[in-house]
Amino acid sequence: MTREGFIFVMIDGQDDDVFVKANKTRHALQGDTVLVAVTRQKSGDVRRREGEVVEILERSTRPFVGYYHTVGAQAWVLMQSKTMPYDIQVDAEAAAAQGAQAGMKVAAVVDRWDRRDPGPFGHVVDVLGMPGENETEMHAILAEFNLPYRFSSEVENAADKISEEITDADLKGRKDFRDTFTFTIDPADAKDFDDALSFRPLENGNYEIGVHIADVSYYVKPGSPVDQEARERGTSVYLVDRTVPMLPEKLCNKLCSLRPHEDKLTFSAVFEMTPKAEIKSRWIGRTVINSDYRLDYDQAQQIIESAAPLRGSQPLQTSGDAGPLPSDDGPLPLTVPRVARSGEAAAASAAPADSELETAIISLHKLASILKENERNAGAIDFDRPEMKVEVDEKGKPLRVYQKVSKEANWLIEEFMLLANRTVAEFVATGGQMNGVAQKNAKTFVYRVHGEPNEIKLEALYTFAKGFGHRIPNNPQTRAHATAKALNQLLESAKGRPEFAAMENLALRAMAKACYSTDNIGHYGLAFKFYTHFTSPIRRYPDLMVHRLLSLYLGGAESRKKEKYEEECRHASERELVAADAERTSVKYKLVEFMMDKIGEEYDGHVSGVTEWGMYVEIEPTKIEGMVSVRDIRSDFFEFDEPRYRLVGKRSHRQFRLGDAVRIRVKNANLEQRLLDFELIEDPE
Repeated sequence: MTREGFIFVMIDGQDDDVFVKANKTRHALQGDTVLVAVTRQKSGDVRRREGEVVEILERSTRPFVGYYHTVGAQAWVLMQSKTMPYDIQVDAEAAAAQGAQAGMKVAAVVDRWDRRDPGPFGHVVDVLGMPGENETEMHAILAEFNLPYRFSSEVENAADKISEEITDADLKGRKDFRDTFTFTIDPADAKDFDDALSFRPLENGNYEIGVHIADVSYYVKPGSPVDQEARERGTSVYLVDRTVPMLPEKLCNKLCSLRPHEDKLTFSAVFEMTPKAEIKSRWIGRTVINSDYRLDYDQAQQIIESAAPLRGSQPLQTSGDAGPLPSDDGPLPLTVPRVARSGEAAAASAAPADSELETAIISLHKLASILKENERNAGAIDFDRPEMKVEVDEKGKPLRVYQKVSKEANWLIEEFMLLANRTVAEFVATGGQMNGVAQKNAKTFVYRVHGEPNEIKLEALYTFAKGFGHRIPNNPQTRAHATAKALNQLLESAKGRPEFAAMENLALRAMAKACYSTDNIGHYGLAFKFYTHFTSPIRRYPDLMVHRLLSLYLGGAESRKKEKYEEECRHASERELVAADAERTSVKYKLVEFMMDKIGEEYDGHVSGVTEWGMYVEIEPTKIEGMVSVRDIRSDFFEFDEPRYRLVGKRSHRQFRLGDAVRIRVKNANLEQRLLDFELIEDPE
């Protein structure tokens, strides 16, 4: 819904929506499920459909956030939202009982809006606090997306009752990796460590590499209060200044966090790999580990960069009694020197000085480099857009905006997580044998899938690229079903040129959204035939489902019911989208807050989006985006040329295209609506 009252209805299973004028909505609101009739459509163009709402099938339970206002005995929640143009009348007595006072921010749900009523009626579901305070605003974002910011006492109590002791019964049936060299690599400020790598050189010159994932499914039982809450949340949510976890703290930061020098229960994928990253054998099952080191990415990167002479050295040799992958009786003992377990982990500012750790990091880095190159050759799409982060102080005030740089240490971990994910998916999808368990047919499973790009949007990219002289596939069939390799080649040809950012943005828009499904269609972006999410059950519920199904199938169980898990996949995909929207909204809020004291300042930037009402400009170096309205460009009357993504001056024929360099002045910052207005600084004629 828009501030003007008209709506766009998204249709299940379709990429394009239906436009509905404000007088044809039947009082439908943002998030409602409706029956819509298409009344007008440009011949053959689903992008130009217009319609009317026939019936409101279900009112959304998602709250609207606004300001509490009273007049006598009546009360309203006044809206400032871009997606809610109507104020909501509420029961003043009930709101006051919840602590609502005039001027406070509150969250309200619409209960009804009868045809003859001037506006909607609802009730206050949460009193958020005074506007402008960081806690109020972050809670307002969570409320806006119907996300919780606390656990109920029932869930907390259920988590507290889970025993922290690891007994012999807990270890039954697990392979023991506690004497295998193991470490974690995570961000410096991470509190939960849900994945670890183990490394062991073998006598034959190969390596045993273990990807060890916190065994959350062992502690969180299906149907328990903790499980029900985790399913409902679907994922952890990462706002600018906080994490809203999927699991209570005892689980995510203690029991299931692979902290150094503590025995931890894990679910693992273990590989024997040659120095050329060829997989000779694999094993999947439950394990127990004891991590030797907790590294952050900077420490691991320091080892990679400082140990350049070792990169050409021979693989670490063992004393002769190391063998292949562990048998069913457990792993063979490690024969290289062990590191002492006593004492605290090394300071975060410097990498630990240990030859075993250094050898492991360098060897794994080499293997990860080969895996990454193999994926690139197979057609994995390599988007390289800068990721901007907002640093805030202890009160939530934004201090700076900076680019998060992903280095070799980051993708060292990523490559082995990808390897584990696709190995698990391939085992279930193709049948075969694993750990002595024969599987004849594929079984119901939770896959992470990514479909082919939208052909219409891909054609728009090609049209745009052609205008800059780029070569595009000549065969229409190839163009309509562009291979990832061709897309990579096109983007590679534009690197270093002004239009590159715009082309990459158009390519991203053409991509399908990744989601969860029981139908394995592969992962287009990664160029994998089989892919799942196995590696983060602390923060993603689908990973928890994957662990449970995998455990059943490794034990020889029959396939589970597809319909049940397909519904779970839909729910998890929806929760993921909601969480992503909330995260982006919190970033946008802090970016606008960061610009509040910069009204009147000038910046260089480039055109990042073009619409009929103006152009979006991304400024340097922060990549913060704002809008330049066409009505504020006084030198000419500009018209929107949609196929070429440009504005064209009617008199001067001057063009503003995606990627064009411009200079702007910050005109206004609307914190409530999270909007920035820029004005164009034009060259004098």
